[in-house]
Amino acid sequence: MFTNSRRRELTDEEIREILFNSDDEGDYNTESSGSDSDSEERLPPNLVSLERNPELGEGDDDVEENPEEGPSVVPCSRPEGPVPVEEVRSSDWRTAVDFTPPGPGIEFDSSISGVQNPPETPTAINCFRMFLSVETVDTRDPLNKIRNVFNALTSAFKRSFIPYKDLCVDESLMLWKGRLGFPQYILSKRHRFGIKFFVLCDVVTGYVQDMVIYTGATTSIKSVEGLGVSGSVVMTLLAPHLGKGRVLYVDNWYSSPMLFQHLLHQGTGACGTVRLNRRGMPTFPKKMKRGEVTFRENGTQLAVKWQDKRDVNFLTTVHPSSMAQSGRLDHFTGEPKVKPACVLDYNKKMGAVDRADMITSFVDCARKSTKWYKKLFFHLLDTAVLNAYTVHRKLSAPCFEEFHTLKNY
Repeated sequence: MFTNSRRRELTDEEIREILFNSDDEGDYNTESSGSDSDSEERLPPNLVSLERNPELGEGDDDVEENPEEGPSVVPCSRPEGPVPVEEVRSSDWRTAVDFTPPGPGIEFDSSISGVQNPPETPTAINCFRMFLSVETVDTRDPLNKIRNVFNALTSAFKRSFIPYKDLCVDESLMLWKGRLGFPQYILSKRHRFGIKFFVLCDVVTGYVQDMVIYTGATTSIKSVEGLGVSGSVVMTLLAPHLGKGRVLYVDNWYSSPMLFQHLLHQGTGACGTVRLNRRGMPTFPKKMKRGEVTFRENGTQLAVKWQDKRDVNFLTTVHPSSMAQSGRLDHFTGEPKVKPACVLDYNKKMGAVDRADMITSFVDCARKSTKWYKKLFFHLLDTAVLNAYTVHRKLSAPCFEEFHTLKNY
């Protein structure tokens, strides 16, 4: 092993001079540290804060955080829709004046600091490393850095709107290709890779009533014996709405005779596509001609197999065993096309979650970030704005026609 004969150990005085960047060695004498307040005042300027970004300066020390009430870093204004990256970067720079970013949840007052233009909201949010104090972080929770924000927003969603009769549950995906312990791959989604949500939506308005973030074995759901993970997700999201005569629409990942029977006992109807290999499903003919339909019922549930371009299998507790006109004509015979009533109803009411994703994608304020929880925060903020816009249109649509799109709102 080669060694450098000229290398020597640094003395304590030299180490202090390097760390504190000071010529006065007596100012940081450890033997005469004095009181705690004096030591806090003499902290070196180059030490990095654990919770704030040192590049953006110190925050407002007067703002206190209450873990029970959730974080107080939600901005007072939301960044507008898609903005070019160059514009965001150029807006971060200001004239050389004394600048201190506003504290969490505090309106920016330009008269105090002398700055004429307030900082952009993404910059103010990005100065925080976490949305929770490091002293109260639960390391066992994969969402510990965003859990308070998520719980506060979902609680507000449930309090602010009473849904209509029809509800639907489906998956949603937020794009994320970075390092993360619980990413998902969904081929049918536009982004394919990212953080998966189980979302409960109101069919009539598209209001996002509740959501659950999938984190693997630690997903925050209440396990129900005999229903598996998919059934437990449904029962967790529907817990406040059981026994009120509502109807749920789901796809074949959730549907099963066990789940539908459990919902029926709780006063809730259900309809959805289903896999024929589910426990309790009846047997159907394997080969059927196009247009043929077969019904099976057990007194409370109706199972349907309809042969279209491919096999279509349905399970429902709210539809009769009848056919209905779809409003289109058959190109070969010229006669009106008919489909099972449950198929027509399902096609009209199942796309609420995908429609909400489509609307928010046009005005998405999320940007690339090295921290997954920062991007997740802006995704939740987009959902909150969509819900606010939905309620606004429902309450004042005849009076405010200029807000006919989410971007204008």
